[in-house]
Amino acid sequence: MSQKNNHNNQQSICLPETDVPRIVVVGAGFAGMNFIKKLKNKPVQIVLVDQNNYHQFQPLLYQVAIAGLEPDAVNFPVRKLFKTYKNLIFRYAKVTQILPDENTLKTESGDIPYDYLVLATGTKINYYGLEDVRQNSIGLKDVYKALNIRNILIEKFEHTVLTCDKDERKALTNFVIAGAGPTGVELSGALAEFKNYILRRDYPELTPEIMKIYLLEMAPRVLPGMSEKASRKAHMDLTKLGVNVMVNTKVNSYDGHKVVTGNNHELIARTFIWAAGVEGTLPEGLPESVLVKGNRLRVDETNRVKISDNIFAVGDIAAMMSEELPKGHPMLAPVAIQQGRNLSKNIMNIINAKGKIKPFRYKDKGMLATIGKTRAVADIKKMKLGGFIAWIIWATVHLYYMVGVKNKMVTALSWFYHYLTYDKANRHILRGLDEKQQ
Repeated sequence: MSQKNNHNNQQSICLPETDVPRIVVVGAGFAGMNFIKKLKNKPVQIVLVDQNNYHQFQPLLYQVAIAGLEPDAVNFPVRKLFKTYKNLIFRYAKVTQILPDENTLKTESGDIPYDYLVLATGTKINYYGLEDVRQNSIGLKDVYKALNIRNILIEKFEHTVLTCDKDERKALTNFVIAGAGPTGVELSGALAEFKNYILRRDYPELTPEIMKIYLLEMAPRVLPGMSEKASRKAHMDLTKLGVNVMVNTKVNSYDGHKVVTGNNHELIARTFIWAAGVEGTLPEGLPESVLVKGNRLRVDETNRVKISDNIFAVGDIAAMMSEELPKGHPMLAPVAIQQGRNLSKNIMNIINAKGKIKPFRYKDKGMLATIGKTRAVADIKKMKLGGFIAWIIWATVHLYYMVGVKNKMVTALSWFYHYLTYDKANRHILRGLDEKQQ
């Protein structure tokens, strides 16, 4: 393994020469960020590569989508985050291919040789082969899509007050969400609060009853990954808020105007938000033998990809499968955080030839989901909580894991103001010229 790398040729991204092992990390999400934090100023060179120059706090993207938070509250610049790390180099680039035999990572901007490669690339939206859904629905996976949902939400009501056609008004003010996991539940609850407390303020000529919210779930209950008690509580709270919850309901198609479900039920809606699943996002180059369902990478209990001694995967992209976990760990932020931290210790022991490799063991601290400003459900070991206490726990946990003191303060103040007034951020329609012309 070469520890000295020279990158002065034109095909390589410019990097400082180094006499210590180079660890290339792809992805500045929860897994990659927590892996790096444990290696601060250690005798390694860390090269972080990401197609965005910020870390985004994905659990609160839905609040950006409904104007509950501004984008700055859920994003934090990578360079600012790691400004005191003398051994870290950030490169803003999109990865295209891995060359395992050459220990090289290819990007659109040039090549990066590595001694160790850590893939923390996360996931993208999975449409399960429904091409018309992919083309006509809206996803919620990054801040751009969250802002797109916000723009569309406001635009639909601006267009509603322009027309007197009842059928057109119905289509414009029906909102359908597919997927009743935490994202779908939280988004539908937030939309319901918009309907109940904000719609009449902004559009006095409309009544809240005109807005219909449908939450579709293929499983027999909402929040299928949580306890049955949490599921029942969430279902009840959503119904009280006015959400039409439809379980055992599979989406067959969406043409931009009509959602058709598995039982041939039709919902007319101009807005269809897809929150029904994700799959791994990976550059080319790794053999199909290491890929499992959901386009994830099969890893051993130390997060090593099973075709190489120096390629690792952490977070949502990693499938650590066993008899106990035949599908691998759930794609949750706590799993990604813990895997990143565990791998950082192991990789230093590998480099230092200490031989102390600790298998990853997930410490399940529970699951949370919020339904509106004072409602939530929490599964914390044997405790099953709901209501305001669960919401306080949810808010505390999310503030704790947010990056940046300013972001924490802005979010906490926004929540406090929202708690007192039910008002949200300024509801601007912000689109670029190209988007307006589409």
